[in-house]
Amino acid sequence: MNSPQSTTSTRALGVQPGSLVLVTGASGYVGGRLVTVLLERGYRVRCLVRTPAKLLSAPWRTSVEIVQGDVGGDLTGAMAGVDAAFYLVHSIGSSAEWAEHDRAVAENFRRAAESAEVRRIIYLGGLGDHSAGSLSEHLASRQEVGAELAKGSVPVVELRAAVVI
Repeated sequence: MNSPQSTTSTRALGVQPGSLVLVTGASGYVGGRLVTVLLERGYRVRCLVRTPAKLLSAPWRTSVEIVQGDVGGDLTGAMAGVDAAFYLVHSIGSSAEWAEHDRAVAENFRRAAESAEVRRIIYLGGLGDHSAGSLSEHLASRQEVGAELAKGSVPVVELRAAVVI
């Protein structure tokens, strides 16, 4: 029998344990901890990372499938057979045009998820009310990425969080 917490989490994820879940940003703080929880709850996990060597010390490394790639590139292989996909990446400060880059790679990710018939995208965005027009460039970009992901046919769950320490 599922606990109320695991039942709620399964509903939010939109797929049942045993399903294949893609995690982008697995080498980061949130992504690395998410992978542990997904594995504990019985999901099969595929991690999309630019630099697989960053996962060498991850305790779950041998329990997941690791695909080298970038959210802005060809995602056909990374998305193949995926039921749900976590989008936990951003490029703040990577270049002067980082916000535009974030929107473009979010569009690429959304289109790839649609083509692969992914059942749900889960996105970690930022707090704030974009309609008030008073957000920082970073928070505005986070919300624009969420809006870009939600433009398609794949349902999106957007989680908004403050600074994660």
